[in-house]
Amino acid sequence: MTSQRGGFGRPFSLGRSVALLAATLLTGAPLIGSAGDVPKVAPGTLRIATFNASLNRAEAGALRRELATLDQLQPAHVASIIRAVQPDLLLINEFDHDAEAPQGQRAIDLFHDNYLRGDYPHRFTAPVNTGVPSGIDLDRNGRVGGANDALGFGLFPGQYGMVVYSRLPIANTRVRSFREFLWRDMPNSLLPLEWYGPEARAVLRLSSKSHWDLPVMLPTKAGETPRRLHFLVSHPTPPAFDGPEDRNGRRNHDEIRLWADYISPARSAYLRDDVGRRGGLPPAASFVIAGDLNADPLDGGSVPGAIDQLLQHPRVQREVAVGALAPRSVRAREIALRQGGRNREHRGDAALDTADFDDEGSGPGNLRVDYLLPSTDLEICRSGVYWPDDDVLARSSDHRLVWLDIALPGERCPARE
Repeated sequence: MTSQRGGFGRPFSLGRSVALLAATLLTGAPLIGSAGDVPKVAPGTLRIATFNASLNRAEAGALRRELATLDQLQPAHVASIIRAVQPDLLLINEFDHDAEAPQGQRAIDLFHDNYLRGDYPHRFTAPVNTGVPSGIDLDRNGRVGGANDALGFGLFPGQYGMVVYSRLPIANTRVRSFREFLWRDMPNSLLPLEWYGPEARAVLRLSSKSHWDLPVMLPTKAGETPRRLHFLVSHPTPPAFDGPEDRNGRRNHDEIRLWADYISPARSAYLRDDVGRRGGLPPAASFVIAGDLNADPLDGGSVPGAIDQLLQHPRVQREVAVGALAPRSVRAREIALRQGGRNREHRGDAALDTADFDDEGSGPGNLRVDYLLPSTDLEICRSGVYWPDDDVLARSSDHRLVWLDIALPGERCPARE
């Protein structure tokens, strides 16, 4: 969830964090959480992950300056979690985009080299709508300017951005972005016409950050036709921080709907990407939809049925969406029981929770909001939610890393031990 109140959740112990950080920087070892619950990546499989890592800061350039040093606690904890899971393809939400930095000195590069220390030669990031001034009084408070009047909530352009790290090549010339697509151009949208007048509708984009289709080149044997996996990534706005008009809830619903329409050939003709190409994904294309989608199927404040647009979609693998292979964690259920509060009222299985939100007062409690949703043609081997046993690591973000293993072309899932 993109917080409009700041902070990383519950406070953590500085003394213990310093000790953990010193250990990881001296030894290079990961700060282990529930690593015993995460099997090693098996030969012939690809591990995909999504993580809202809360690597956002209050001013432009702050994250880049922080990552240029080697002694920052929260980035070290985030990197430790990622290293414990070892994904081959990773989306990070809430990672500030810095358009001004040269290659090699961008935040995406500094995090990789100074903290992640991984083997991710292929990386992708691009501008997002957060913090970009709209010039319109979108929140109707009588003033123009500020985070609420940006095209996506943000204090500066690029706040709460996205990055992708990959061990496999990304077909950069075939990337599609829908950052500039206007909300009004979605047929039968939930755009609240009573709230947004003609001037607002003329500039307000649907995506609060962006929607990217990143074709990742899967390894194939000699003589085989190259095969792409479309990594469909986004971070819809949270369905909160508004009023009875539910403008954020409606936008969240339609941001999720964009992907549902994109993978539906009969419904995607209206879509137009940022370079003018129309339509959606071909019927036979393989894909994984990834990101913090800010919508739980049963609990929280999203528009009813918002995430079901994907969970119940005929091209999305049902076992991963709502069945036995849906990513889960025993630790998530334990935390929900321990915290109580709003969690006691929830209808969903707490083992599926991916975010640890405020459970008292007006807070929504812990929810399933982070997703990896594969196409039906992919063979899914394993999945999980990495919920660290160590509370210090867990508090590095209010979200948890979600992972999924798929069999590569020509391979089969290994037998489970």
